[in-house]
Amino acid sequence: MTVGETGRGLLELTRPINVIAASVLTFIGSFVAGGVSEEPMAVVAAVAATGLAVGAGNAINDYFDREIDRINQPERAIPRGAVSPHGALAFSVVLFAGSVALALTLPLLAIGIAAINLLALIAYTEFFKGLPGLGNALVAYLVGSTFLFGAAAIDSGEIGPAAVLFVLSAIATLTREIIKDVEDIEGDREEGLQTLPIAIGERRALSIAAILLVAAVVASPVPYLYADFGVAYLLVVAPADAIMLAAAYESFENPTAGQSHLKYGMFLAALAFIVGRVALELSLSV
Repeated sequence: MTVGETGRGLLELTRPINVIAASVLTFIGSFVAGGVSEEPMAVVAAVAATGLAVGAGNAINDYFDREIDRINQPERAIPRGAVSPHGALAFSVVLFAGSVALALTLPLLAIGIAAINLLALIAYTEFFKGLPGLGNALVAYLVGSTFLFGAAAIDSGEIGPAAVLFVLSAIATLTREIIKDVEDIEGDREEGLQTLPIAIGERRALSIAAILLVAAVVASPVPYLYADFGVAYLLVVAPADAIMLAAAYESFENPTAGQSHLKYGMFLAALAFIVGRVALELSLSV
């Protein structure tokens, strides 16, 4: 195995797209809290800490899931031999250390959120993954909490808008995690995991996921109604809602395509938060 192949394998372990997505959510949390221009260094530290923590969490998850991935995802870095299990574990520790060092430069509330999330990441990979619904809920919390972390990084920031985004994002993420469990049911069953679709059946699990997503879509206008975001938010979040609903419907026939398209809708919804906040600030400055 060449150095280049190992390097690519280590990069793959972090799931770069997920790292970027989580970092963007943290930035949005800081942005809606009003801290991007007021405390730019704190925003940079929070965004970087998030990226490193997510990369570390993904790497350690692949370490613990290496036997399952031989069935579900044999092309991943550890099963195909690009990175050794011990190498993945050491890489994860280094990333976690970097994340902790950056988080310690932030206000106490942000440090508290980071500490809880670090424990949650470790608990998920070791104890909660594969428990019906609980592992999914923990991942949903972790994704949604990136908004809270970004807002908490700002000393004078307003955390209320980020709290609403936390709830909406967590619900949408919970939906996607359930669909992903349906996609991975073969390998999970082989490893003796008791995920939600294994415990109650695929159709019932997908129905729960769809109901959760409908609830999130119905609640999506709340940030606008609370005057935290301008009307532009509604114009962008509406197609995002449509994409996510279509993806949930699609998942009944094709879970792989459904969860992938749901992610696109979630990215567009994240963009709606930025557009809506910018629109509100522009209207207030006129």
